[in-house]
Amino acid sequence: MSGAGAPQTQAIDCHDLRVALVAASWHEHVMDGLIAGAQRAFAEHRVEAPVVTRVPGTFELPVVASALAQHGFDAVVALGVVIRGGTPHFDYVCSAATDGLTRVALDHTVAVGFGVLTCDDEAQALDRAGLEGSSEDKGYEAAAAALQTAQTLKRIRSKV
Repeated sequence: MSGAGAPQTQAIDCHDLRVALVAASWHEHVMDGLIAGAQRAFAEHRVEAPVVTRVPGTFELPVVASALAQHGFDAVVALGVVIRGGTPHFDYVCSAATDGLTRVALDHTVAVGFGVLTCDDEAQALDRAGLEGSSEDKGYEAAAAALQTAQTLKRIRSKV
């Protein structure tokens, strides 16, 4: 199980951060769970008024995440789902999303929460979506990681 070994973390106060969430539209039921998980993390970390933006698919996440980073957001959480099919499309989309979101984080020095599920089938995606009966909540995890990273970057910047 991919959740084995996950660190135990506590919610931290992030009321002073500007936070955005960009979410793909494919696989609506899974995406609803991921977004709800991210929203739970925002609430627990006291994020005030996160901006939520939808895009057509996972491939479009990096360009919108980059635009949000350029507009001064401290953290951008990117959520998407790619389910393996019978063509190499899966590999291209997964690679493009991963590489693109990494570039956003490094080029803008902004925290990017990577909540892109790359699954062999829909059952795996549902099991990670944070829905009732799911074993994992990757939307929550991606949001919490982005918030913790954003606070770390803020502390570093204040000491330089």
